[in-house]
Amino acid sequence: MNNDPRISAATKQRVQELAQQMNYQPNHLAAGLRKGKSKLLGVIVPFIDGRFFAAVIKGIELAASQAGFNIIICQSNEEVGHERQNIETLLSAQVEGVLVSLSRTTHDFAHFEKVQQRGIPLVFFDRILLGTEVNAVLLDDYAGGFLSTEHLIEQGCRRIGHFAGPQHLGIYKNRRQGYLDALQKHGLPALDNLIVYCNTMTVDTGRQAMQQLLRLPERPDAVFSSSDAAVAGALQVVEEHGLQVPEDVALTGFSNEMFTSLTKPMLTSVDQRCEQMGEAAVQLFLQLRQEKKGSATQHHVVLEPELRVRASSLRRG
Repeated sequence: MNNDPRISAATKQRVQELAQQMNYQPNHLAAGLRKGKSKLLGVIVPFIDGRFFAAVIKGIELAASQAGFNIIICQSNEEVGHERQNIETLLSAQVEGVLVSLSRTTHDFAHFEKVQQRGIPLVFFDRILLGTEVNAVLLDDYAGGFLSTEHLIEQGCRRIGHFAGPQHLGIYKNRRQGYLDALQKHGLPALDNLIVYCNTMTVDTGRQAMQQLLRLPERPDAVFSSSDAAVAGALQVVEEHGLQVPEDVALTGFSNEMFTSLTKPMLTSVDQRCEQMGEAAVQLFLQLRQEKKGSATQHHVVLEPELRVRASSLRRG
């Protein structure tokens, strides 16, 4: 079955005929493990529902398959405890690499050190902990926040609110900084009461955040949200208050989820290059495999965002 040159052609043919009669299926995983190569790549994401992580996984699977790898997908469900269990599961499966997007509740790096100690390539994508030196594929979230906010300013908005995610995660901190710097560039004040910090970025938290902003003596005329789900909640609340989008309150989100083109009005959002991010994460993993174990060099691949402008933010033609 292994095409050993020491075995005659007649014997090989007879063995193959018997294998076919018995419906024999070679166990490539077991064979790979005997050689110390599982050809498995572990992937950990916070959740799979929603376009972003599903599309990233699509990119990962495509690139991994082309390189001869299969993938094992784990969900942390935004819980660091589950994330730790995911790591143990993948190590038990003897994966050759681990690709991770951190859970919202992850504040330390200890469980990932197990991966590094075994010399297994570890690549983070989208989310990393601030202050950690890691191999990562990231979006330029700062640029995304800046582009979105500057677009609202160009549409004539002057009191721009912001839904900010957990600030220990670089993606949300950088989006917030892009928002602040765009305001500063155009001479607009950054008002603390226009920034709502959300522990989770969901439709419900978006509703709560929008209600908070509408209770202000002077409401915002626009909101840049770090999440499409949250801005969808904001859209509901604005309409429930009898206000018009974008005439009274312009809205922009982040991630370019599939539903953003289905709402009325359709939602402006920052596209995160999902499939490209997944493909780049695999390419970085393959690069790390070729480098010497213990190399101190850290690699960052940074992708450029694209603002998808739709009706929710267009006040000017």
